[in-house]
Amino acid sequence: MTAGSPKSLPARRLAPALALLTALAAPVTLAGCGSFGETLQRGYVVPDGALEQIPIGATQEQVLIVLGTPSTVATINGDVFYYISQKAERSAAFMPHHVTDQRVVAVYFDKDRKVKRLANYGMKDGKIFDFVSQTTETGGNQLNYLRGIFNAFKVF
Repeated sequence: MTAGSPKSLPARRLAPALALLTALAAPVTLAGCGSFGETLQRGYVVPDGALEQIPIGATQEQVLIVLGTPSTVATINGDVFYYISQKAERSAAFMPHHVTDQRVVAVYFDKDRKVKRLANYGMKDGKIFDFVSQTTETGGNQLNYLRGIFNAFKVF
C-alpha cells in the first residue's frame, strides 16, 4: 500500500479531526474536575424547628422523642445530652476534606430531669460560641468538655 492509495486517505482525514476532538475534550474534562464539589454531613443533623419544640421544663423523654438519641451524654452539674455534627467540603473527589462547620447542640437538665437550658455551640472567631444565647463560654468544666469535643472531631 502506498501513501497515495485510496485506503490511506480516510485515515489521513480522520487524524486532524481526532486531534481536534482530543484538544476540545481535554479542557472540558479538566473543567469538570474544578467544578465538582462535595459536601459531607457527619453526625446529628438538627431538623429545622426542632429546638423550638423543646420548651424549658420538658422531660428527657420529650427531648428523646423530638431529637432522638444523643451522640453522647455527660453528667456535669446534672445530665446533659449532646448532639454532635460536622460539615466538611472538598472541591474534587481526590482532594482532602476541610471542615466548614461543627455544631454541638446541648440540652441541660436539672435534678428532676427537666430541661433547664438549650445551647447550640459552634465556632465563631475561633472561640466556642452559643448561637442560642449569643454568648461565649467563659470557663469551667463545661468549656473544657466542649473543647474536647470540638478538638476530637476537628479533622474529618
